[in-house]
Amino acid sequence: MPYHTQDKKAKAKPKKKVMFKKGKKMGMSQAQRDKLKEHAKHHSTKHMSVMKKMMKGGSSFTKAHNAAKKMVGK
Repeated sequence: MPYHTQDKKAKAKPKKKVMFKKGKKMGMSQAQRDKLKEHAKHHSTKHMSVMKKMMKGGSSFTKAHNAAKKMVGK
């Protein structure tokens, strides 16, 4: 007689939901604006607009940059 009698589906953990920040936009600091201005020399306007939108929503520079690379490219 097997000793593993519990159903695996009943024991499975629920998946975590991804939370998005909604509501009030946070804005950017002067240092972030300066960094974006320097960054714009190497990237397209589409790339920069995606980054600005994400950073105003609260994302970090690196996360916004990586997402913009995936969405738009360089």
